[in-house]
Amino acid sequence: MRAQREIGQYAHLERPFSTLYLLTAVFRTVSANPANDLRMNTLFVNMPPTKWISMQIAIPKETVAGENRVALVPDSVKKLCRLGATVTIENGAGSGAGYSDAEYEAAGAAMNSDKLAMLGAADMVLRVRKPTIEDVRQLKAGCIHVSFLDPFNEHDVVDALKEKNISAISMEMVPRSTRSQKMDALSSQANLAGYVMVLKAADYLPSILAMMMTPAGTLKPAKVFIIGAGVAGLQAIATAKRLGAQVTAFDTRSEVAEQVQSVGAKFLAIDLGETGSTKDGYAKELTPEQLQIQRDAQKEVIANSDVVITTAQVFGRKPPVIVPKEFVAGMKPGSVVIDMAAETGGNVEGSEPGKVVEVNGVKIVGTGNWPNEVARDASQMYSSNLFNLVEEFWDSESNKVALDFENDLIGCVITHEGAIVNQTIANLRSGG
Repeated sequence: MRAQREIGQYAHLERPFSTLYLLTAVFRTVSANPANDLRMNTLFVNMPPTKWISMQIAIPKETVAGENRVALVPDSVKKLCRLGATVTIENGAGSGAGYSDAEYEAAGAAMNSDKLAMLGAADMVLRVRKPTIEDVRQLKAGCIHVSFLDPFNEHDVVDALKEKNISAISMEMVPRSTRSQKMDALSSQANLAGYVMVLKAADYLPSILAMMMTPAGTLKPAKVFIIGAGVAGLQAIATAKRLGAQVTAFDTRSEVAEQVQSVGAKFLAIDLGETGSTKDGYAKELTPEQLQIQRDAQKEVIANSDVVITTAQVFGRKPPVIVPKEFVAGMKPGSVVIDMAAETGGNVEGSEPGKVVEVNGVKIVGTGNWPNEVARDASQMYSSNLFNLVEEFWDSESNKVALDFENDLIGCVITHEGAIVNQTIANLRSGG
């Protein structure tokens, strides 16, 4: 058939055109000759109906003030188009991360300035931050929404998604397993956060981090104390060490001591009794007695440090205060404290979310959203996480994402078919 030959002539193109685009081009060519109408009808009849339909994936521009990340970068758009999806991007969505609309169009995306219409037509929405209630109202029933969601605290948003019959995926809830590492957005963003926090500290510190020997004298290396050796903490340790600082670190999980030492830091050993990790690899919450033991043992180290970086967070709960105000008062003027957890309650007494506070000459930095400082790399990593998630659940027969509730990664789904289906969140909401 000539129609089939016409489709073949587009196969060499690098741009990942959708099936609909190809068929439109073929129709324009073949229908120019009325004798080919019957052949075109035969082609349409013989092709399975689902192959004509591509999943509509929408990427809105982030609306939180100062947020520069974007959910998808052009390379991931190209990959999704090759899967068979149709991708629509809100105009300017990638500008904060350094990606132009032209780059997205070259990758195969359609650009759209009408956000509400785009959301209303979407079968799937990918974004960085949680949606507003108004955005949820625009979505059609059955749409899949993927973003950071904070389902432990954002009850109104979760309820709105449930009531609108949206399948909501929370990127915080992707299980921490070997198989899911490529989708683990918490870890990908925390890695960058650890790097950025050290650079922030260096920016506010009135001295350099590295030792320097000059004819004018020798400058001693800065002493950096990092509390918490998870993904962010380990990256902060490695970054501070690369910049020449003298680094000490502590974590409640004694089993991470070897990891701390492997990146060149001294591990501060404190006997807290039984601690350990959760099944997902997070540090277990300490008892009040254990917290006090930790504080007492860290007091002298903090007082002698030029930089203190705290990364202690308890997933789904308010983080512990591990640097009380009297510890800050004991630090020398010019010292810097970086509180990674400031946005969710803070590890440092006196820190304020989104601000830099100075107390007796000591700067307490709680600006937060650390990955946003390196928005291009953060977007690239998050985009890769999202593509891997979509690919995991992609059904090539129906040309769409099909959530498989037998899949061991399905725990990241919070709402589905009008109900809260994540058992942890459901139990929390019911008081169980």
